[in-house]
Amino acid sequence: VQLVESGGGSVQAGGSLRLSCAASGYTYSRFCMAWFRQAAGKEREEVASIDGFLRTRYAESVRGRFTMSKDNDKNTLYLQMNSLAPEDTAMYYCAARTTYRTCPSGTAAFNAWGQGTQVTVSS
Repeated sequence: VQLVESGGGSVQAGGSLRLSCAASGYTYSRFCMAWFRQAAGKEREEVASIDGFLRTRYAESVRGRFTMSKDNDKNTLYLQMNSLAPEDTAMYYCAARTTYRTCPSGTAAFNAWGQGTQVTVSS
């Protein structure tokens, strides 16, 4: 299983970025996937998830600004991030549960992780 993120970068507050996560090595469309982020000195937190039934969940801090989507033909998960704020600055990680459809909360539920992509938002 391999998850490869891309799309991070530096933007000014109010800007947008789209993160991508290319998945390989398993049937990704059937199972839970999520985006997490970890800011310096803080714990890793879930940003958004989508389960095998296409139900999505967003953290309160990003709801209405971030949108997760999947392209099953490309085996790619996306995170469209709009109205970015300095507090969104973090390393963003793609994660997957490669054998379960549901998405429990917490990092321990996920058995596959990407290497991360840095997002930096300046004020």
